[in-house]
Amino acid sequence: MGIIDTIKDTMSKAVFTPSTLMSGRGALHMAQIILCLITFFLAAFRGWSTHTYWNYAMFTWAFCPIMTLIITIIEMFKIDILLKFCMDWSDFTTGMAMSSTLMTVSVAITYANFYACLSMDCLYGWIVSIFAFLCGLVYILEVVKDKILDKKKGSYLAALPGFWKVLEAFVSCMIFVSLTGYRDSIALILCVVAYVIPFPILPIIIAVNILKKLKMCLPFNLDKFVFIFLVISVLLYIFTAIMWPIFMFRNNPRPKDCPPSYCIWAIQFMVAFMTYVNLILFTLDLIFTLLGICGFKRS
Repeated sequence: MGIIDTIKDTMSKAVFTPSTLMSGRGALHMAQIILCLITFFLAAFRGWSTHTYWNYAMFTWAFCPIMTLIITIIEMFKIDILLKFCMDWSDFTTGMAMSSTLMTVSVAITYANFYACLSMDCLYGWIVSIFAFLCGLVYILEVVKDKILDKKKGSYLAALPGFWKVLEAFVSCMIFVSLTGYRDSIALILCVVAYVIPFPILPIIIAVNILKKLKMCLPFNLDKFVFIFLVISVLLYIFTAIMWPIFMFRNNPRPKDCPPSYCIWAIQFMVAFMTYVNLILFTLDLIFTLLGICGFKRS
């Protein structure tokens, strides 16, 4: 009866509290939702594009406010009190703010790189870029509020172990949106396969670690599984770090008419650069995970 009474007591606290919107946190959430939606519609009215960077930007300006809205509704109705039985809600919300900051700031930079210029023809691109940077700013403010002003301690997603996985997934996404010019080479196609293999496992690892009850029900040691996953990921990225530059840039020097901000060769180089970044991230993650298995804990 003790557990049932605890659940009843917790559910009695889950009531509608519109005052949540009046708090500093609520105001930031409203600003994030409004600015992201304005930026989304401004970019959409500019015209649809099949460019992968544009699609990634539109996804970001839709995904981030939707997640913020879901978090706001949950906190408004005090449903987070119920969720605390299976997850660290404070860690999740701070981690989502950090992830949204990463996404919105990166999108603001890439959008400005492709669509803003010194010509009057790019005026609309500048307007969208300014709103894009404002989106990133309000998410940065939430992270500053949570981590510095409120001094919230993360247990996974807002701490190094979880956010490191988010960084790996983010860099993988940047590689995917930059992939081009690989279809005529078997070696480069194998590189793409190597990029794809680790990616879907990362969000599963993140989700299982967030849902503490689910983690406890696993029939195996998650840390050892993550260690094996990281070993495979490092080997795959070592393969791509060698093969992609050789088969992409052999007899393919940077064209003289390739501007600093954009050309196909520069995007292909971005894939190579991000490959080395993720190789470093996965290698460091592997080292820290091994140390964690041996008793050393990351904070």
